[in-house]
Amino acid sequence: MDEGARLARMHTGIDAHRVEFTGSGAEYFRVWIVNLLLTVVTLGLYTPFARRRTARYFYSHTVVAGSPLEFTVTGGRMLLGFLLLVGLYIAFNLAAGSDQQVATALMLVGGAVLAPYFWASAMRFRMSSTRWRGVRLQFAATWPQVYRAAWPMLVMAIVWIGVSTTMATIAPHDRASRVAPSSGEIAVLFAVLGGGTLLSVIATVVLDYQAKCLVVLHGRVGGQPGRWKPELSDFFRIWLAAAGLFLACVLVASAVAGVLAFFAIGAVRGSGAGAKIALVALVPLAAILLLVAASAPARAYRQARVFRLVWNNIGVSRIARFKSRLRVRRYVTLRLRNVLLTLLTLGLYRPFALVSEYRMRAESVSLHVKGGLDQLAGQLAREEQALGDAVAGAMGLDLVG
Repeated sequence: MDEGARLARMHTGIDAHRVEFTGSGAEYFRVWIVNLLLTVVTLGLYTPFARRRTARYFYSHTVVAGSPLEFTVTGGRMLLGFLLLVGLYIAFNLAAGSDQQVATALMLVGGAVLAPYFWASAMRFRMSSTRWRGVRLQFAATWPQVYRAAWPMLVMAIVWIGVSTTMATIAPHDRASRVAPSSGEIAVLFAVLGGGTLLSVIATVVLDYQAKCLVVLHGRVGGQPGRWKPELSDFFRIWLAAAGLFLACVLVASAVAGVLAFFAIGAVRGSGAGAKIALVALVPLAAILLLVAASAPARAYRQARVFRLVWNNIGVSRIARFKSRLRVRRYVTLRLRNVLLTLLTLGLYRPFALVSEYRMRAESVSLHVKGGLDQLAGQLAREEQALGDAVAGAMGLDLVG
């Protein structure tokens, strides 16, 4: 404990413990490259084992009040869940590609019904597999509470059933059976797509808020309930600001793309057919890269703002709280640098990017406990719960993606 924390402890009776991350990009690169190679060789079957190795690396190097986190899950149980999700994904794609509107609608509704079950089961499983000082947290939300929080998923399913039905009516797959859609039909099509996208974004914001709220309020810590202060309006303000930033970045990216296209066309003018074909082939790739570059600042901004909002407004009953000093501008700058270096190295910088972003998020968080952490942890351990695992479960789910 540094001098400032000791003085704060003397005046308020509260211990402050900053989270530390002791890993490095070079270390994690070795984990990442092995995961990548084995996933490719096994045609994806190694994915759950790769996720376990990744979680173990980040957990073991995340130190809370002098003790690292632990991830004790075995890969076998993760593999079963992974295979089930793959089977459902394949079934959905077969239904979507079969030109069967009823089958597609049933799959969408089925996905909306099953997703909350899988999410809550994974939440309980992952929290119960996390340790800090030998103790753990329990996720105590009931199934009715989980499904009440997940209603936006059903809304999204209904919305996209309506969108797909409208598209099938206006632009059927059997194009030979009728003339091309009129300008009015095209306008309706774009309006329906735009409306569906807007409603889906709104539902996503609500779902993001309610999922985080559910984790905090129903993560029982030694019988003590979690404390949650953020409001839904806070999330909407952050997402709206991120949308404005995204639009601004799209305008800048479009201007850059226009200038580059002007010079590229001038460069190939008078050249052979090969140069022109190469230019046409590069246009889609350039568009994708520009879209990624344009969305990166907005995604980083939203993630940093939501992270700071949540960690500054949650706690455990009246006995502990958290604070985050994450600086949004620095985090956005870091993300832009990481995106650029990842593109320049054809993806090889990705593990270094993950470590640097995780470090900035984790080390911005501090835990503030009344009466001393050792005394409180001992009390909660006797009740087979622990304050430290509240940090473990939340950190693992929020920081390791």
